[in-house]
Amino acid sequence: MSLGPFAQKAQQCLKKQANLRHLNAFVPSITNTESILRNCQEADTRHDQGKPLSPLDGQLIAIKDNICTKDQPTTCASAMLQGYNSPFSATVVERLQAAGAVIAGKANLDEFGMGSHSINSVHGAVTQPGPEPDIQRTVGGSSGGSALAVASEQCFAALGTDTGGSVRLPAAWTGTVGFKPSYGMVSRWGVVAYANSLDTVGVIASNVASARNVYNIVKGHDSRDPTSISTQTRARIQSPIQARDQRRHIRPIRIGIPNECFINELHPSIQKSWMIAVQHLNSQGHSLLSVPLPTTKAALSAYYVLAPAEASSNLAKYDGVRYGNKVPPSSTTANHDPEAARRQGDDVLFSQTRGQNFGAEVRRRILLGSYTLSSTAIDNYFIRAQKVRRMVQKDFDNVFALPNSLLCPSKENEKGKEGLIGSKGEVDVIITPTATRPAPLLSELRSEEADMSSPARRYCDDVYTVPASLAGLPAISVPVPLFDGEKERKDEPSVGVQITGQYGDDELVLSVAEELERLVE
Repeated sequence: MSLGPFAQKAQQCLKKQANLRHLNAFVPSITNTESILRNCQEADTRHDQGKPLSPLDGQLIAIKDNICTKDQPTTCASAMLQGYNSPFSATVVERLQAAGAVIAGKANLDEFGMGSHSINSVHGAVTQPGPEPDIQRTVGGSSGGSALAVASEQCFAALGTDTGGSVRLPAAWTGTVGFKPSYGMVSRWGVVAYANSLDTVGVIASNVASARNVYNIVKGHDSRDPTSISTQTRARIQSPIQARDQRRHIRPIRIGIPNECFINELHPSIQKSWMIAVQHLNSQGHSLLSVPLPTTKAALSAYYVLAPAEASSNLAKYDGVRYGNKVPPSSTTANHDPEAARRQGDDVLFSQTRGQNFGAEVRRRILLGSYTLSSTAIDNYFIRAQKVRRMVQKDFDNVFALPNSLLCPSKENEKGKEGLIGSKGEVDVIITPTATRPAPLLSELRSEEADMSSPARRYCDDVYTVPASLAGLPAISVPVPLFDGEKERKDEPSVGVQITGQYGDDELVLSVAEELERLVE
């Protein structure tokens, strides 16, 4: 029996999964090839009959391994959850399957989503080929497996989670499109929590149109998720957007260029690529405007207080009793020397379980979060970080022409927002680099002598992506060529330019990304 086009494409993807297994894009598991091909054949039949379930019918979608699937294990790339099988699938997985999409497998990640390079995985680091056969580059993180799977054509598209840039950063370093929707637009039910107030299910695809198709399937209110935006609130958010679009059919976009993005850590080639990208849009009649976002300088520091604090609370349940694989005491020290057992932690029921099953980065963030929530530090760290977060959101609201519809309507919020262009300093979108540098070599990250081996240096890779996460705004990374002066660097992978919009203005962000994508091509 001959295979239809979707089944043939699936067969090609599965072959690449087998040939590229050494790159660790997917977590090790038994791939049910027959089931995947059968589902794709059924999709081919529906397409032949002119009755496809959706634009995704028959397409292979990879799922990040911190998103629950009842048919495959969900490990979060951690020894703590090795072999864990969820009794249910996440809402986003259910919606994809109802639309005819076929699950290609579970994508590798940083353990529990904690990392920016996908090297903190019990399954091994996710890598991509470097400048020479024996040299490898990082893919970014924490959704590095999802990004690499799309970039190497092991699937059509992938779901990831974005807490502080975990979809956009790997997209920038793998030459793919990474879209983080507005917070609450996509259900988090069935997503293993890292930081509840920041976690957002995002999409990685080879182009913006594919990312939009996936987003249109997974978005929508979910009554099981308390952070999901209600249908009524969604309608209220869209009301000023629709009014704006009706008044301005042929609408030149006002693009904001933040003053604070010109930092010493920004690689000259990245800055050149960023400037060329916005000049492409400027040549189409869109205007460029310098905008101030002063509090974003403190955004990264605030993020690395808030996210670990939430993580320390969320991961408290992994003790080998309620959740997680239990590790028995390493010795009989407790029977012979209770004092020594106390010093080693062997007298605590879960100390061995958490100490051995959590990786170094997860332990580091639990300790950091536990400290910032302690009675002696909470006012000086956690509360201040929350205040910074609100100031970051206010900075964005001050420069966007569209009001933030989540805020209570007031004369102050509405002042100057009714115009098509708005008053001084108001823009439709903000465009920045996605990362400060090209994808670093894996050896640089692992070398003890390299500056990049320090956690603080690796955290700085999130400096451009964290502000949108703190404010809950939609943001997308679009691949652009890397330039050295006026010359395109063919020896380096592409880099990403990030487009950020006002809360709820996801469609405009996608539309600008599509236009930039066409201009770059």
